[in-house]
Amino acid sequence: MASLKELRNRISSVKATQKITKAMQMVAAAKLRRAQEAAESARPYAERMDNVLSNLGRIYKSSENASPYLIGTGKDDVHLLIVATAERGLCGGFNSNIAKMARLEARRLQKDGKTVKIICVGSKGYDQLKSEFGTIIIGQVSLKELKQVNFAKAHEIANQATEMFDAGDVDVVKLYFSEFKSVISQVPTQLQLIPASFEEEEGDNSESSDPVVYEYEPDEEEILNDLLPRNIATQIFRGLLENAASEQGARMSAMDNATRNAGEMIDKLTLVYNRSRQAQITKELIEIISGAEAL
Repeated sequence: MASLKELRNRISSVKATQKITKAMQMVAAAKLRRAQEAAESARPYAERMDNVLSNLGRIYKSSENASPYLIGTGKDDVHLLIVATAERGLCGGFNSNIAKMARLEARRLQKDGKTVKIICVGSKGYDQLKSEFGTIIIGQVSLKELKQVNFAKAHEIANQATEMFDAGDVDVVKLYFSEFKSVISQVPTQLQLIPASFEEEEGDNSESSDPVVYEYEPDEEEILNDLLPRNIATQIFRGLLENAASEQGARMSAMDNATRNAGEMIDKLTLVYNRSRQAQITKELIEIISGAEAL
């Protein structure tokens, strides 16, 4: 059994840890509000652009002059996975869940004979993937210098992906991030960026209902060719904002659990300490009484 001094030191250590986890929880809660507002503000723009491109894409997907960003290269031999995680840990399974989804997809593609290339955004994803996929990680984007996610960084990542696609180095580009639902729910998400993949709207059935007709100025094809590359940066920016909110939500939840666990551990250690101290005092009293009676 540990001595009283060791128990006191252990209790003091856990209390110090509890103060740190409580402080981190409060900081995460303050950052979460701003990150959540930014993520929710970006959703309408990204969703509206997705809807516009979806309407145009249905019309021009079968066109001979359709953009490669819409129809692809005609093959899917080389896949580029953009894995967006955080720069810091202590946020539960946030980073691990994103890395796990990307890892499973990379293994599946390699099993099917595809070539896989990975760009890691954030150091935690790189740390988890480098042991198995170190040879196919072709780039790492750091977010440490950013106090807040901005569009310039997303545009930089998008440019790297589009340049590789234009050069014929990749055929498919996918983004991995965590979509923010609530403080206790962050959903790892895979989003195909190239060729463009659009979600069907609820109740949308082009066979049973007349498609909505829009008039565009300038020409629809020109708009499509301009918006498709911009949409890649927009979706990456949205993914980074969702990640920022998810990270703070996951950290807030993890630190809350850690604080409560520390409290329970302090209670248990205090109980053990009091019992040990009581037993030691009783033992000393017995020794004193026994010595007095011997005299």
